[in-house]
Amino acid sequence: MLKCGTNSLLRRPISIHSASSEEIELLYAVSNINDRLYPAGPMEEKNIRRTRGSGSKWLSGLKTGDRLDVIGPLGNGFQISRTAKSILIVAGGIGIAPLKFLAETALSLGKKATMLVGARTAAGIYPSQALPSTLEIVPTTEDGSLGIKSTVIDLIPAYFNSVAQIFACGPEAMYEALSANMETHNIRNPVQVSLEVRMGCGTGVCYSCSIKTKQGMKRVCKEGPVFNIRDIIWQEVRI
Repeated sequence: MLKCGTNSLLRRPISIHSASSEEIELLYAVSNINDRLYPAGPMEEKNIRRTRGSGSKWLSGLKTGDRLDVIGPLGNGFQISRTAKSILIVAGGIGIAPLKFLAETALSLGKKATMLVGARTAAGIYPSQALPSTLEIVPTTEDGSLGIKSTVIDLIPAYFNSVAQIFACGPEAMYEALSANMETHNIRNPVQVSLEVRMGCGTGVCYSCSIKTKQGMKRVCKEGPVFNIRDIIWQEVRI
């Protein structure tokens, strides 16, 4: 949870893009006339894509050496099974943010990892050179300007029988389509998704980020942000 500006009341939730023993990378969206994705730098950020928030604009004005007021890490992240030999990672737009870290971790554990990276146009595709070289990357664009002319959801069924786990991060519509796709194909693969909802405290105290699941109400900041896709009652979620 980042404090964005001296006058901001609430902190801004943000995922860890990459991490090492010496630095953390964060990826966030800022208003950019070219609406293009760029790789992130340690504790700083390049232009990503359009957003309505003022916090991102403030963050984009920071310079090397500036300090950030941070609380974290918080919540629960992706869980990679010890027995999984291969995994599929699905990134929709800015949903790539926490998935680079996931891919790096999976590869370090000796897993075979494939990432489907989707956007509306080529300008929204995260640069492959900023991802691990051993990661299999499949770019898709809705207009066909880069990679396969398709959506990541359309490509997922081809991987159902060859991967042990599926991880995804993207817009709510992508999750709903993925859930419906799984029902249509009667797929039982474990699928973990990372949710982004409005948060107040980020520590589970205020309950403002609660969502309805099959196990009852859950706090995205505390029990999440990563959930089993089958546990979520999508009709009740407003991201």
